[in-house]
Amino acid sequence: MKTCVLVVLLAGSLAAQTPAPTAYDRGQDISPTYDGWEQNADGSYSLYFGYFNRNADEEMDVPIGPNNSFDGGTADRGQPTHFYPNRKWWVFGVNVPANWPKEQRVTWTLVTHGKTNQAKGWLQPEWEVDKDLIAKNAARDPSLMTNGTNETDLDHENRPPVITGSAAQTVNVSDTLALRVTANDDGHPKPIPDPTGHLQQGVRVRWIVYRGAGKVQFTPDIMNQRVYGKPATLETKVRFSAPGAYRLRAIASDGQTFSTYDVDVTVK
Repeated sequence: MKTCVLVVLLAGSLAAQTPAPTAYDRGQDISPTYDGWEQNADGSYSLYFGYFNRNADEEMDVPIGPNNSFDGGTADRGQPTHFYPNRKWWVFGVNVPANWPKEQRVTWTLVTHGKTNQAKGWLQPEWEVDKDLIAKNAARDPSLMTNGTNETDLDHENRPPVITGSAAQTVNVSDTLALRVTANDDGHPKPIPDPTGHLQQGVRVRWIVYRGAGKVQFTPDIMNQRVYGKPATLETKVRFSAPGAYRLRAIASDGQTFSTYDVDVTVK
């Protein structure tokens, strides 16, 4: 018994002396991540990628080119150029044909703050995913607005919301752009009884910058509360700080699954 106590005390002492990882607001690099693959109905495959921005505060812009590219002769595979802090899951998918060789890699290279990082995606059997696994991992990314439910809480009949919205736009930098998106859901997951009335259930929509180097202001950028049993619509005003080509992304989540809708905007 005394030995056990000593071991516990020693472990506690060592833990107390071990410095906690240092968090940085700025100046750190970004690593692309490979989040798994899924076979599509037509036999093709989607290879899913995300990223880890090691900064707690710094957002970075890395245009398509030598510092943000894919191999294989197609540098642009739909990846973001605007990177938010921390870990982001399931940001985009790269489609490859049904006859894609099982061992052939798709490599995403990012160079940030002078450091080169790569993510390599391929059809490794252990990396196959489905919508339930995506929902569980997406819960780690607050921007996707999922609930973080466990396996027994998942509604296996649930399908992601379907989003419709504004078409591509061209505006002057001095203009205020009006955008509207509507998310229609399948009614899953069903509402959970909540006597307190504090639990928000249903669909919620938010806007982010997916591509573009200038500052973008959304008013508002997210719905105040979730909507259940009817279409969820978010109308927002957008201001740009600089001319350029932007891709704005709406994310709709029902608390377990999510979908995205992109609007390309040319700012003169």
